[in-house]
Amino acid sequence: MKVGTPEVEINRIGDELTTWGLAPEKIIGQSKVVIGLVGETASLNPEQIQEVSPWIETVLRVEKPFKRVSLDYRNGQPSDVVVSTPNGEVVFGLNHPIVMVAGPCSVENEEMIVETAMRVKAAGAKFLRGGAYKPRTSPYAFQGHGESALELLATARDASGLGIVTEVMDTADLDKIVEYADIIQVGARNMQNFSLLKKVGAQPKPVLLKRGMSATIAEWLMAAEYILAGGNTNVILCERGIRTFDREYARNVLDLSVIPVLRSLTHLPIMIDPSHGTGKAEYVPSMAMAAIAGGADSLMIEVHPNPAKALSDGPQSLTPDAFDRLTTELAVIGKAVQRWETSVPVLV
Repeated sequence: MKVGTPEVEINRIGDELTTWGLAPEKIIGQSKVVIGLVGETASLNPEQIQEVSPWIETVLRVEKPFKRVSLDYRNGQPSDVVVSTPNGEVVFGLNHPIVMVAGPCSVENEEMIVETAMRVKAAGAKFLRGGAYKPRTSPYAFQGHGESALELLATARDASGLGIVTEVMDTADLDKIVEYADIIQVGARNMQNFSLLKKVGAQPKPVLLKRGMSATIAEWLMAAEYILAGGNTNVILCERGIRTFDREYARNVLDLSVIPVLRSLTHLPIMIDPSHGTGKAEYVPSMAMAAIAGGADSLMIEVHPNPAKALSDGPQSLTPDAFDRLTTELAVIGKAVQRWETSVPVLV
């Protein structure tokens, strides 16, 4: 729409296009309003739509299969995901400071999760990650404590003020996870669990969607499209490494090239997980620094007070002291790219 289009005219256009069998979705920018049309649009002539109102500036066809996720759908503008936490709102997005998410792979006991929460908060993290339900390759491996772990996460949130990020594996668990979590994580193994994506899209909490270990970028974005199509527009994309044939030296290939690629395709915020992406704690700092330099909006780092005794993913977990050192190193790059929050402590 043209700058200054009256709201009554925008509403009139939306009502008329609804009679065409389309679903208009209004996107409000700083100076303009964009109306996205969802439905059977293949046979529509853009010139026909242009004639609906003299206030329409231009009509563009979104050619990509992912419509709502597409950057074109937002008229080239990035979107923010705003998350409420006990310490206030945190914004994930291109024009905001990098958001640090840190914590153990799995919630093991109250002492461990509270200690970790307090340490990562002191180093500048805004969210505590921790698995209550864990998808594991082996049926005999530790798969999380379930609902009792959610209660421990709530205890850690009360103690630290951090937001909570935890994974949903089954639609049957979604309601109780929504009750406890501030961000709902859909893990790599469930990226194409379409029934789960639909359910997650129908609930109100922001969603963190991890890339499947063998997923193409198009498949990943189409998975995000399921969530947005369900009504939830607050989605964060997380690159966590893709499968490699060389398992001797690294767990996965951390695909940092997705940062510029996604910037050209989608308006959604981008998170990088160098812990799963490398599988080895000693590789995490360099990949975390590279992610910030490359333009990531957020980092997810695994932190455990005693990685050698962790019930899952110990080899890729940093100790709290190592996380302290890492945030000091990240601050240098974060400030250089003007993405570092000034209130985040720099430890020396």
